[in-house]
Amino acid sequence: MALQDDLTAIQRYVDDLVRTVGRIERQAEPETAGVDFRRVRMDTDHLRESVALLRAAVAPASPPERPAQAPPPPARPAMVPVPDTPYDSSLWTDSDDEGLGARHRRAP
Repeated sequence: MALQDDLTAIQRYVDDLVRTVGRIERQAEPETAGVDFRRVRMDTDHLRESVALLRAAVAPASPPERPAQAPPPPARPAMVPVPDTPYDSSLWTDSDDEGLGARHRRAP
Protein backbone atom coordinates (compact mmCIF):
# COMPACT_ATOMS: atom_id res chain seq x y z
CA MET A 1 0.00 0.00 0.00
CA ALA A 2 3.03 2.31 0.12
CA LEU A 3 2.58 3.09 -3.57
CA GLN A 4 -1.07 4.05 -3.03
CA ASP A 5 -0.04 6.27 -0.11
CA ASP A 6 2.62 7.97 -2.25
CA LEU A 7 0.14 8.55 -5.07
CA THR A 8 -2.37 10.00 -2.62
CA ALA A 9 0.32 12.36 -1.32
CA ILE A 10 1.17 13.40 -4.88
CA GLN A 11 -2.51 14.08 -5.53
CA ARG A 12 -2.68 16.31 -2.43
CA TYR A 13 0.44 18.22 -3.50
CA VAL A 14 -0.90 18.75 -7.00
CA ASP A 15 -4.24 19.96 -5.59
CA ASP A 16 -2.32 22.40 -3.35
CA LEU A 17 -0.37 23.58 -6.39
CA VAL A 18 -3.58 24.19 -8.35
CA ARG A 19 -5.05 26.20 -5.46
CA THR A 20 -1.84 28.22 -5.05
CA VAL A 21 -1.65 29.04 -8.76
CA GLY A 22 -5.29 30.18 -8.67
CA ARG A 23 -4.65 32.36 -5.63
CA ILE A 24 -1.54 33.95 -7.16
CA GLU A 25 -3.41 34.55 -10.41
CA ARG A 26 -6.17 36.39 -8.55
CA GLN A 27 -3.63 38.51 -6.66
CA ALA A 28 -1.56 39.40 -9.72
CA GLU A 29 -2.16 42.63 -11.57
CA PRO A 30 -4.25 42.32 -14.72
CA GLU A 31 -1.37 43.22 -17.05
CA THR A 32 0.85 40.47 -15.62
CA ALA A 33 -1.92 37.88 -15.40
CA GLY A 34 -2.57 36.63 -18.87
CA VAL A 35 -1.03 34.12 -21.19
CA ASP A 36 1.64 33.03 -18.69
CA PHE A 37 -0.89 32.25 -15.97
CA ARG A 38 -3.16 30.50 -18.44
CA ARG A 39 -0.26 28.27 -19.45
CA VAL A 40 0.61 27.49 -15.83
CA ARG A 41 -3.06 26.78 -15.03
CA MET A 42 -3.32 24.46 -18.05
CA ASP A 43 -0.11 22.68 -17.02
CA THR A 44 -1.34 22.18 -13.46
CA ASP A 45 -4.69 20.88 -14.72
CA HIS A 46 -2.86 18.50 -17.04
CA LEU A 47 -0.69 17.35 -14.14
CA ARG A 48 -3.79 16.74 -12.02
CA GLU A 49 -5.35 14.61 -14.80
CA SER A 50 -2.11 12.67 -15.28
CA VAL A 51 -1.89 11.82 -11.58
CA ALA A 52 -5.53 10.72 -11.59
CA LEU A 53 -4.86 8.43 -14.57
CA LEU A 54 -1.80 7.02 -12.85
CA ARG A 55 -3.76 6.33 -9.68
CA ALA A 56 -6.47 4.60 -11.72
CA ALA A 57 -3.91 2.45 -13.54
CA VAL A 58 -2.21 1.38 -10.32
CA ALA A 59 -5.45 0.78 -8.41
CA PRO A 60 -6.08 -2.87 -7.58
CA ALA A 61 -8.16 -4.55 -10.24
CA SER A 62 -11.39 -5.38 -8.49
CA PRO A 63 -14.89 -5.44 -9.92
CA PRO A 64 -16.86 -2.31 -9.13
CA GLU A 65 -19.18 -2.77 -6.22
CA ARG A 66 -22.87 -2.40 -6.91
CA PRO A 67 -24.96 -0.58 -4.35
CA ALA A 68 -27.52 -2.72 -2.56
CA GLN A 69 -30.42 -0.60 -3.90
CA ALA A 70 -29.35 -0.82 -7.54
CA PRO A 71 -32.08 -2.16 -9.82
CA PRO A 72 -31.37 -5.44 -11.57
CA PRO A 73 -30.13 -5.21 -15.14
CA PRO A 74 -32.92 -5.06 -17.73
CA ALA A 75 -34.13 -8.40 -19.04
CA ARG A 76 -33.44 -9.24 -22.64
CA PRO A 77 -36.52 -9.09 -24.83
CA ALA A 78 -38.01 -12.42 -25.86
CA MET A 79 -36.94 -13.65 -29.27
CA VAL A 80 -39.63 -13.64 -31.92
CA PRO A 81 -39.37 -16.52 -34.40
CA VAL A 82 -39.55 -15.48 -38.06
CA PRO A 83 -40.95 -18.18 -40.35
CA ASP A 84 -39.12 -19.18 -43.53
CA THR A 85 -42.34 -19.27 -45.55
CA PRO A 86 -42.83 -16.45 -48.09
CA TYR A 87 -44.96 -13.47 -47.09
CA ASP A 88 -48.36 -12.86 -48.67
CA SER A 89 -47.67 -10.68 -51.74
CA SER A 90 -50.94 -8.75 -51.19
CA LEU A 91 -49.15 -7.00 -48.28
CA TRP A 92 -46.99 -5.11 -50.77
CA THR A 93 -49.47 -4.17 -53.51
CA ASP A 94 -49.61 -0.41 -52.82
CA SER A 95 -46.08 0.10 -51.48
CA ASP A 96 -43.20 1.94 -53.11
CA ASP A 97 -39.91 0.24 -53.84
CA GLU A 98 -37.30 1.82 -51.61
CA GLY A 99 -35.14 4.18 -53.61
CA LEU A 100 -37.02 3.50 -56.86
CA GLY A 101 -40.34 5.24 -56.23
CA ALA A 102 -43.79 4.05 -57.17
CA ARG A 103 -44.05 1.08 -59.47
CA HIS A 104 -46.24 2.70 -62.17
CA ARG A 105 -44.66 6.16 -62.28
CA ARG A 106 -41.67 7.37 -64.23
CA ALA A 107 -38.78 9.27 -62.71
CA PRO A 108 -38.47 12.91 -63.83
